Amino acid sequence: MHFSSGINRPPYEAYDAFLQITSGCSHRKCVFCSFYNDAKFRISPLEEVEEDIKEMASYPYKKYDRIYLQGADPFIASYDYLMKVADMIYKYLPNVKSIGGYARIDNIRNKSVSQLRTLAKRGFKNFYFGNESGDDFILKRMNKGYKAEDVIKNLRKLDEAGMPYIMNFLGGLGGHNYGDSHAVKSAEVINQLNPVMVYASELTLFPETPLSEDLNTGKFEEATEEERYQELSVLVENIKIPTVFKAEHVTLPVPIRGRLPEDRNKIQNTLNGLIDLAKSGKLDKFRENIFSL
Repeated sequence: MHFSSGINRPPYEAYDAFLQITSGCSHRKCVFCSFYNDAKFRISPLEEVEEDIKEMASYPYKKYDRIYLQGADPFIASYDYLMKVADMIYKYLPNVKSIGGYARIDNIRNKSVSQLRTLAKRGFKNFYFGNESGDDFILKRMNKGYKAEDVIKNLRKLDEAGMPYIMNFLGGLGGHNYGDSHAVKSAEVINQLNPVMVYASELTLFPETPLSEDLNTGKFEEATEEERYQELSVLVENIKIPTVFKAEHVTLPVPIRGRLPEDRNKIQNTLNGLIDLAKSGKLDKFRENIFSL
């Protein structure tokens, strides 16, 4: 198998098969991120992809039903390329029912609604969009490469095409004393869309990121643990659309999950418990013990 980086996937995709079609990240400018720094961006030759699919098919005891494409944003590949990849997957792995992966908001720009609708019918679904925020100040500060209006414009194309998708919220991005505003503005964007899931995680800085340098020089001040869970509470309170909410990442002390609006109180009770623990100082060392995402 051709993997230029380690396997990266959300926790809930742990039992999928993994196929690399891109290496690295097409953007690679987010100031908080150190993923994929070990590989230059490229789209894999189709011959290479077919080799890997054949290798996957050579293990007869493996009955994959979902492929999670590897690379920071494999959905950047063109419509024609993705359709050819799907054809090869279904040719050699007939049990596969769906194809997903990570994606950036701007990965949608090179595809029409009609093309997205065809991709959805071909099994492309539940791509994880790392939009992180709906706050223009934070999107610019973190060098995401797009604005909140771009998030809405592009994901509405997926809604129109009938392609299910997942949105990410990255708590703590605004730093100290900015959580509530970040949560409200992000919820305002989410409420104009129809994600099947909102998946939350927390900013956890590592030394090789530009934002870590800002932290060391005083240009950025991290949110406290109490502020982080308060921010998530405000986000959950302000999401008005029906969706699944999950925060099961290693960057949180306990897994949080439920459906909104049905499970709002249950989720809020869990977050209130975390807020109380943070106030008591019992979570002060939590983030220091996270060594890998």
